[in-house]
Amino acid sequence: MDRETSWKVIEQQRRAIADLLSDLTPEEWETPSLCTGWRVREVAAHVALTPQPPSPRVMLATGLRARGNYNRFIDILTRTHANQPTADLVSQLRTHAASQRLPSLTNYRNILFDTMVHGQDIAIPLGRTIDIAPEAAAAAADRAVEVGWPVWDKRRLDGIRLHATDIDWTHGTGQEIQGPIVSLLLLITGRTARLDDLSGDALPLAVSRLSTTP
Repeated sequence: MDRETSWKVIEQQRRAIADLLSDLTPEEWETPSLCTGWRVREVAAHVALTPQPPSPRVMLATGLRARGNYNRFIDILTRTHANQPTADLVSQLRTHAASQRLPSLTNYRNILFDTMVHGQDIAIPLGRTIDIAPEAAAAAADRAVEVGWPVWDKRRLDGIRLHATDIDWTHGTGQEIQGPIVSLLLLITGRTARLDDLSGDALPLAVSRLSTTP
């Protein structure tokens, strides 16, 4: 998937997330998401914050508080942003949906899978649906399997072959896991909410290696 198409998908996913969030009850905003330790509120804040990164001074101060730990750094920024009224978070998602502004040290391919997966982090625990085209999920999976430190252990998929059943997509060699591409994308990024959609001898091994991180 090329850059232009990827940004169109990112915009569509941001708008879909905003639409879902717009009619949630206060209680639903407090629902635990698929990201360990984050409620729906924090996930929404994280996606809203992405196209409007903080100033260098805030980034430096947060980095010092996080002691150089990437995941802690993201967590601090997100929890701070999540303190805003929920209506403001929804408004930000819509206002910046088409923005192609990037935080430092990332790229649009990372934002593609990050936005898609976080949409599912919100939707699935609430029993809602955010649709993802298989082609878009495959492009996101292509990038997600490459990501290693400081987000994931790059060896987490060693010896495992992933095979999508709804689109022509595979990755890796070894024992197989097969299923819909969106379910594979969630597994790749440490989510276990769609394991019932997957099968294969390598599934227990993959689950034991993967952990959910923002």
